[in-house]
Amino acid sequence: MQLEKQFDVNRPRDAAVELVAREETLPALFPQAKTEVVAREGDRSTLRAHYRALGREGTATFHFDFLPDGGVRFEKLCDGRVWRELQGAVSFEKRGKGTRVRIELKGRTKALVPELAIRGAMQEQMDEMALALREILET
Repeated sequence: MQLEKQFDVNRPRDAAVELVAREETLPALFPQAKTEVVAREGDRSTLRAHYRALGREGTATFHFDFLPDGGVRFEKLCDGRVWRELQGAVSFEKRGKGTRVRIELKGRTKALVPELAIRGAMQEQMDEMALALREILET
């Protein structure tokens, strides 16, 4: 499964990259979960999100790697019942005086979990992440 969302903001690329690199920004990308940065080492931050989905409570751990070009790559530690792998990226492209922000998610579910069953929830999570990031970058 692969999902992508992009939007433009009226903030210069360098300023957008700087905002996303702040420690308080990453937890805001998961507005429906109680999220905290649990480790930061070099260009990597590790987040733990406590969420409720499909009537169950769970915890998800994500590694965010800040790239030299200003982009961010992330991956979920897939130790649960749904995902075999889940990765993503946030990239920034200069667009006139502003910036185009692109969020990509790519994942494979475990054998007994049809991707069709999870696609709607993933699209909703992607939309929430994009909205939260857009609000951060436009304030």
